[in-house]
Amino acid sequence: MKASAGLAAWLATSELSLVFTTYQAGKLFFVGTNAKGQLSIFERSFPRCMGVSVRDNSLWLATSYQLWRFENALRPGEMHGPYDRVYVPQIAYTTGNVDTHDVAIDREGEPVFVATAFNCLATSSPTHSFRPLWKPPWITALVGEDRCHLNGLAMKHGRPAYVTSVARSDRADGWREGRSGGGVVVGVDDDAILCEGLSMPHSPRVRGDELWLLDAGSGWLGRVDQKQKAFERLAFCPGFARGLALHGDFAVVGISAAREDRNFKGLEFGEALDAQGIDAECGLRVIDLRSGETLHWMRLEGVVRELYDVAVLPGARNPMAIGLQTDEIERVISIDHG
Repeated sequence: MKASAGLAAWLATSELSLVFTTYQAGKLFFVGTNAKGQLSIFERSFPRCMGVSVRDNSLWLATSYQLWRFENALRPGEMHGPYDRVYVPQIAYTTGNVDTHDVAIDREGEPVFVATAFNCLATSSPTHSFRPLWKPPWITALVGEDRCHLNGLAMKHGRPAYVTSVARSDRADGWREGRSGGGVVVGVDDDAILCEGLSMPHSPRVRGDELWLLDAGSGWLGRVDQKQKAFERLAFCPGFARGLALHGDFAVVGISAAREDRNFKGLEFGEALDAQGIDAECGLRVIDLRSGETLHWMRLEGVVRELYDVAVLPGARNPMAIGLQTDEIERVISIDHG
């Protein structure tokens, strides 16, 4: 990994850390700073890591067939060696392969997630794979066919508010024909189309009264003008953009390189890369929402080529998580004193 000179200082000054996922490499990464003010990278392996969401002490992670809830085992001010957060996997819901994409936490602390294979929003069930909450108005049946590639979820006041879909298709795999210009943002409360003509939109996020998202097929981070039902571009991202976290006046964006078996032909994003004579990058970008300027960056090289999601950990300096592949999970014990 390579990073801009100011990224560590920005994290420390902002009093936050980052967590991001890569389904391609099956990794959950934490990015913080150590006692010397240097970047600290920590990773754990989980199969096909996708959506990640943080609220208070809880962290939820979607994997290939499960939805995990992690809890920070440390009390305020307590340390575990150099780490000030230790996320322990406490509860797993077995969903099966419903191709879970974005995950969020509602006001009751329960998960809401996008079951992309079933074209719906869902929540966990104690007895079944999931409980459906909402589906787009054009979807006629809850069947295991990715018809429209519903992928992104934005919460507002602790409730599902907006979703992104690559197309308004009601047949299996029909969304692929809408990759360029078929994308929409839909309001969950009223099924209204808030913005259309998008290209593979992902990662809608709410900031006050603003709705931001990544138009991955064109390569732009931008904001939805809900009155004009238009997408206002702010910053071009030099990688396939998925994963967006907003913190104050800043956006942290995940970007991915091209897959070995797929390129960006037929998308505006691919044409823009060709025009600039550059290749797509994999990593993170910190973008100023006031100017569109990229302030800091991290670039991943080697085996990791595709990211999916990114989230901010406010108040965390150097976080870590317990995994399932070593005996460490047997030895980390905490007592709930109420």
